Amino acid sequence: MKDMIPRHTAFIKAKGVVPYLTPDDIRLLLNGLEERHKQRDRLLILLLFQTGLRISEALSLTPFHIELFDGKPVLSIIGKGRKPRLIACPERLVDRLKSYAYEKKIGPHDRFFRINRSRAWQIINEASKRVGFTKRVHPHLLRHSDAIERLKQTGNPKALQLHLGHSSITMTMRYLSTLTQEDAVRINQEVSFDV
Repeated sequence: MKDMIPRHTAFIKAKGVVPYLTPDDIRLLLNGLEERHKQRDRLLILLLFQTGLRISEALSLTPFHIELFDGKPVLSIIGKGRKPRLIACPERLVDRLKSYAYEKKIGPHDRFFRINRSRAWQIINEASKRVGFTKRVHPHLLRHSDAIERLKQTGNPKALQLHLGHSSITMTMRYLSTLTQEDAVRINQEVSFDV
């Protein structure tokens, strides 16, 4: 009983500003990758940043998981808690994944990334040190970064909740703390009323 976090403490943590990387930070991080496996490592970072996948979900991804939904590419996965989930994935990234699979002779049910979680952490951490980041960079930070970028562009927490596979909207709402007044104005300028 002593080890449990009091509700008010958990709530305060949830209300804190979530750390994240900007698209410029991601570009810088990509410059810190080692040459030897640069293509693979670049794809992994882009996948985490542009889809919000958890590291375990990204590492288990195969070409078989790529589908079309309304004519656009999605990743069809079984996420945390064994819940099926469709994840929007930019066409350009899907093209890169398919090219990589072809070049490396990755079969439909073979994993794109034949590394473990520990190696993925190491790749991202080493790249961040090479480019001089002072904050701790890890795979889940890329998930936060995707979430915040999507929220800034859409202003839709419910769509973000479904995208991330959160069972509770409370988990998703913590990303709202990162939105600025300028972000809100940009989002609201996209609303139009045809009368």
